[in-house]
Amino acid sequence: MFQEAITYPRESDSAVKTIAIGGALLFLSFLVVPVFFVLGYIVRTLRSVLNGEAEPPVFDDWGDLGMDGLKVFAIGFAYSLVPAVIALAAVFASGATLGLGGSGSGTGLAVGLIVLAATLAVTVISLAVAYVLPAAVVAYVRTDSIAAAFAPDELRQYAFSRTYATGWLVAFGISLVAGVIIGVLNAVVIGALLAPFVTFYANVAGTYAIGTAVRDMPVLDAGDETPDAQPAA
Repeated sequence: MFQEAITYPRESDSAVKTIAIGGALLFLSFLVVPVFFVLGYIVRTLRSVLNGEAEPPVFDDWGDLGMDGLKVFAIGFAYSLVPAVIALAAVFASGATLGLGGSGSGTGLAVGLIVLAATLAVTVISLAVAYVLPAAVVAYVRTDSIAAAFAPDELRQYAFSRTYATGWLVAFGISLVAGVIIGVLNAVVIGALLAPFVTFYANVAGTYAIGTAVRDMPVLDAGDETPDAQPAA
């Protein structure tokens, strides 16, 4: 799967053009709006892989790309609120503890324990979100419903599937490789210019890995408690 995922972004006559556009959009991500188009392209890529299409899609129908990207951004933002709320609660708890206890050693220890517990909780939950979020995007793409991205039954069949876990690990491995490449490129001045293109390529490859992993899984209807068939092992 890893080799197929790595080569997938190149399996098109318009591959160079697509990667150039995607990288340029990420380069302009500080403008925010270009990010929606990149996310929309990732959604289109996932939909293409789920449909069994051999070649990656192209950048066109920009309105649809933007809308899909905006929806996926909203899904990701909603998931990111969980660790953010925990971190914010820890800040308030630390401030309240300091306010009530003064600057004594006992107060410092209490604040330290709060910060440590919050850090561990945020780390664990952030990892869980990173694992579940692609499954949420898959659920949205397969049903065209944002609600499906938060449906426990829909998410459960992916999160507890070995095939999804394998696809996720492959995508994670690709992102690590991309990080190393970007680190090497950053050693030279031109590296900062090439990093967005490497990032885009890695995201498309990772999307292929996850898409192929879940392609044969059943889509749950609203109200279903369990999938009609067991996920492939």
